[in-house]
Amino acid sequence: MASEDERSVDELFAELPEKWQRSLEEVGLGLPELRRIAAGPDGMRRVRTILAEFSEATTGPRPARAGRTGYGGGTPVWPWARLLLVAAVSVVVCLLSSLFIGKAAAFVGLLLGLPVFWVAFKTRDSRGAPVARYVTAAAYLVLVLVGSYFANAWYLQLRGVEQTVTIATPTRQWTHGTRETYCRVRLRDGSVHEVVDNRENCADRIGQTTTAVVDPAGHYKPSLGTKSEIGGVLEGYVCLGAAAVLVLAPVTVVAMGRRKRYDQALGTAV
Repeated sequence: MASEDERSVDELFAELPEKWQRSLEEVGLGLPELRRIAAGPDGMRRVRTILAEFSEATTGPRPARAGRTGYGGGTPVWPWARLLLVAAVSVVVCLLSSLFIGKAAAFVGLLLGLPVFWVAFKTRDSRGAPVARYVTAAAYLVLVLVGSYFANAWYLQLRGVEQTVTIATPTRQWTHGTRETYCRVRLRDGSVHEVVDNRENCADRIGQTTTAVVDPAGHYKPSLGTKSEIGGVLEGYVCLGAAAVLVLAPVTVVAMGRRKRYDQALGTAV
């Protein structure tokens, strides 16, 4: 029977319980990495030390639990993955709701922000976690507030069709104690719709023709002017940046925690 010093890294790894093998692989110390370490100077001693330290941590009074606290105090993955999932779903629901309630979708986003913030502050403290929580929450607010306001502009720029329309009789409503005029246009099919923004003095131009960008599916109100006049380009880049931050903040925290766990595991072998 081969002695402890004569056994290969494959044999040492094969003797570990399958659960331990999976845990080592999750922290980046699977068989390929152990082989790489063993090929270096004094490699087998370092491999045996890593396995011994891992064995003590796993079977000791406070066992390491991969995927929760992580070997060497790393960052648990699931709470941050859950945060990313809840935030992404909430943003999508908020933007989709603008199809039916327009800019009022911002209130849907704020309401859905409650579970997002709750999940964010349920994540455990680790390196970079406090900053990531606030950054993720801020990115979410930017996406739902700016996104819900400009979703119609982005949609019309993407799918809208420029069409010659006729200015129809406007509607007048009392808003905050004042009587507001809301422009309406008649499309080619004869239907009459309020426009997104009152850009022109429509009350004095009834019956005149103008250009408007129309949603063929009818989800959003027409926008007076051409596509180049709709706007929302700068806000679109802002939201793209916020979306990148929303994804990168949780991913960065997990990556930092796993790197720390990996460095701690290798440090025991030096």
